[in-house]
Amino acid sequence: MSGSTKPIASPQESHVTGDMLNRSMSVWHSFTLGFAVVSPVAGLYAIIGVQTTVAGGGWFAALAVCLMMQLLVATVYAELSSQFPIAGGAYKWARQLGGTIAGNYAGVIYICSTIAMVTTTAYTGGFWLATFSGLPSEGGGVMVFWGALFLLLCTALNLAPVSIFNWVIKLGVYAEVVGSFGVALLLFFFFRQHPFVELFQHMGTGTAPSEMAAFFAALAISGWAFIGFDACSTTAEETHQPKRMVPRAIFMSLMVVGTVVLFNSAALILAFEHDTLRHSSHTSDPVTPLIASSIGEWFEMPFLAIVMTAFLACGASMVKYTSRIVYSMAREGNMPAILSEVTASKTPRNAVLFTVLLAGCGLIFGLNDDAVATIIAFGTGGLYAMFAFTTGFALFARLTGRWDPQLGELRLGAWGLIINILAFTWSLFEVINIAWPRPYAISADAPWWQLWATPLVLGSILTITTLYILYKKWISDQRLS
Repeated sequence: MSGSTKPIASPQESHVTGDMLNRSMSVWHSFTLGFAVVSPVAGLYAIIGVQTTVAGGGWFAALAVCLMMQLLVATVYAELSSQFPIAGGAYKWARQLGGTIAGNYAGVIYICSTIAMVTTTAYTGGFWLATFSGLPSEGGGVMVFWGALFLLLCTALNLAPVSIFNWVIKLGVYAEVVGSFGVALLLFFFFRQHPFVELFQHMGTGTAPSEMAAFFAALAISGWAFIGFDACSTTAEETHQPKRMVPRAIFMSLMVVGTVVLFNSAALILAFEHDTLRHSSHTSDPVTPLIASSIGEWFEMPFLAIVMTAFLACGASMVKYTSRIVYSMAREGNMPAILSEVTASKTPRNAVLFTVLLAGCGLIFGLNDDAVATIIAFGTGGLYAMFAFTTGFALFARLTGRWDPQLGELRLGAWGLIINILAFTWSLFEVINIAWPRPYAISADAPWWQLWATPLVLGSILTITTLYILYKKWISDQRLS
């Protein structure tokens, strides 16, 4: 971290190489991208089984707390994007706020964690693709095949004309509204069995040893449901009037998704007996049978189609989101320059293919269920490490005068500092909370490396990045001498 307190340069004044992207996204397109990445369906349906198994019940409160704290993080991101709207988002901000070395660390953590997210989404999306197709989905090799097929579909959408990509993402948002919010409305108004107090009952009746342990585990698991809003900032360079529109898209995507996730989880908890939820959580698809049993068997295939569309929109959006970080790093000279090249339609095709290739390599770990759990844990923990990194550097720059938030379109005055402190404290806590070894959340006989997966992977990435930075410095010194 640099000791200089001079104001940072604006993106327009920063020297970058490589091609520029095309401003083809309205605030609606930016919102739908953020909505699809956060995804109520992909977020809630991926964690409901684990939440019920580990916490037992009462995890609705943890979900609400996590959303409230994530809104503080989103506020800091909105402040930064209102002043520095450029491809790469948090990576670029870290580079400007903390210097080149800080940017290198941030970029590596950001890319690794988002690629882990793409791999996780492809793996889970592959399961829904197989289920919708009515073909076998059991076994590591079969799951890897379906995950790879899902990833190919996401790649095709990212290389297709922008109008087709936007149409599919819009379709995914509509699917989310019908498939998650619409179904939740039916369950809430016509199939509700319990009073509202049920939302806060049964905490600690799962595998967690106590109510406190269950609540902290539920907070860690809930973290997966509210990541991805930063996708709006990574594509700021492609958005019209980004200093005004990107902050709106960040807030809108997280607020809308958060509201839908809370309502959906409440509807599911109140519509079914606790024992039914607990037993269904041990299956690979804990949601579809429950909904079909209430609404009717006829609804199973339409519901699967809705969920599949939502997952496809989520996966395609994640590929776009991650590829823009790769593109930004390459344009800054921190990755091969070929990854900063764009096509005639201003699509960073090489960055997209690079992202998909690495995510596809990660699918190989799907041959081992324990390895898949490690990827999921790191994907979530890595992004929260990035949240802590970004809010931490923003706080440092704010206090030292390197960054004046009042020059941006979003001006919060003294509240900005308070929110920044709370956002950084929360992000740091959640990183530790997610990384904390919990045998009861994974397996009683899980190997030590799986329990410590997140700190081990993060530590390895930071160590390799440090060695690379030292090597580049040594090469530079040798040339000068």
